[in-house]
Amino acid sequence: MANLALQPGFQTENRIDWVDYAKGFCIIFVVMMHATLGVEKHAALKGISEAGATGWMNAIVTFAQPFRMPDFFLISGLFLGLVIGRSWLRYFDRKVVHFAYFYVLWLVIQFAFKSLGWISQGVPATEIGGSFLLALIEPYGTLWFIYMLPVMFIITRLLSKIHWLIVLSAAALLEIAPIHTGSLLVDEFAARYVYFFAGYALAQPIFQLAGWARDNTAKALGYIGIWAIVNGICTFIAMPQVFESLFASFNRQIPSNMAQLPLLSLALGAAGAVAVICLCAVLSRFKLAGFLRYLGQHSIVVYLAFFAPMIITREVLFKFAPGLDLGTTSLIVLLSSLIGPVIAYEFTRITGWFGFLFYRPKWAWVDKTVSEKQAKASLQAAE
Repeated sequence: MANLALQPGFQTENRIDWVDYAKGFCIIFVVMMHATLGVEKHAALKGISEAGATGWMNAIVTFAQPFRMPDFFLISGLFLGLVIGRSWLRYFDRKVVHFAYFYVLWLVIQFAFKSLGWISQGVPATEIGGSFLLALIEPYGTLWFIYMLPVMFIITRLLSKIHWLIVLSAAALLEIAPIHTGSLLVDEFAARYVYFFAGYALAQPIFQLAGWARDNTAKALGYIGIWAIVNGICTFIAMPQVFESLFASFNRQIPSNMAQLPLLSLALGAAGAVAVICLCAVLSRFKLAGFLRYLGQHSIVVYLAFFAPMIITREVLFKFAPGLDLGTTSLIVLLSSLIGPVIAYEFTRITGWFGFLFYRPKWAWVDKTVSEKQAKASLQAAE
C-alpha cells in the first residue's frame, strides 16, 4: 500500500490527494443530511411547514444514503495497516484516547450550547445531567462517528491475527442481518464495520482502483454514470408491498426504499464507495474542486464543529425568512455549517487561541514519548 500511495501524482506534501477529496466529498454529504433533515423537522415543529414536508435538498440526501457513511468508514480504515502493529500504548493513545478527548470535549460544548434551550423548555437539570452521563456510554447525536472509530480500531487490532476473509465475511453478515437492538452503538457497528474493515483489509486493491481511475478517466466516468442510475433507481423506488409484509411479519422497521433492503444495501454501499473513489481519483488528477481537498484535510474539524452554525443559521432563517422554501433554507444552512468550522479552525491556527478545540493538548497524551510538534499535529495525523 505504501508504494502505491507514493506513486507520482498520488501524494502532495505527505498527503494523498484523492483520499482528501473523498473525505471532503463524504463530509459534505454527512453535514447535508443533518442540515436538511434538521430544517425539515424543526420547520414542522415550529408550524412553518406541514409535518412530513420535504424540500428539494431531501432528494440529494436520499440519493446519498446508500454510500454516505460506508465510504466515510472505508476511508477511515484505509491507513490502519500502517500503524496496527505499533505498541499497544502508542496505538491506544492515537486511536482511542485521541478520539475520546475530542468526543468528551465537544460533548460538553454541545450540552452547554443546547442546555440553554432545554432549560427554557422546562427540562430539569437532573435530566440534562443524566443525558450527559448516558452519552459517555451511548454515542450522542452528531458525535457518534467519533465515538465509533475507537471501538472499531480496538476490535480490528484484536482480530488482526484472524484471516481477513473470515472477519470481512462475518462483518458482511452483520450488515446484512440487519440488526436493530435500539442501541446506537451496537446497531451502527453492525451496519458499518464491514466498510471500515474493508478499508483496512483491502487497502492495496483500493489504491490500485484509484490508480486505474486516474489512468482511465473515460471508463471511470462511465462506471460512475451507470452506478448513479442504478443507485437513483434503488433509492427513489418505494418498497414493494411484498417486502413490507415480510418486514412487518418479523416486527422489523419497514425500509423506506429498495436501497435499504438486506444484501442490496451492502451491494449499493460497496458500489457507492467504488464510485466515490473513482470520482475523487479523477478530480485529483485534474486538480479540480480544491475546496473538497481542503475539507477532506479538515474533515474532523468540520464534523466536530458544524452543529453550532447549523443550529444558529437555521433559527435565524426561521425567524427572519420563514417564507423561504425548505430546500433553499437547507442549502444556506449547509453552507454555513461547512464554512463556520473552517473559520473557527483558521482563527485558532492563526491566533493560537483556543487551540485545545482542535489540537489535543500534551496533558491528554498517555504516550509521553511524543514531542510538542507531534502533539500539535495530532488532529491532522488522525485524519
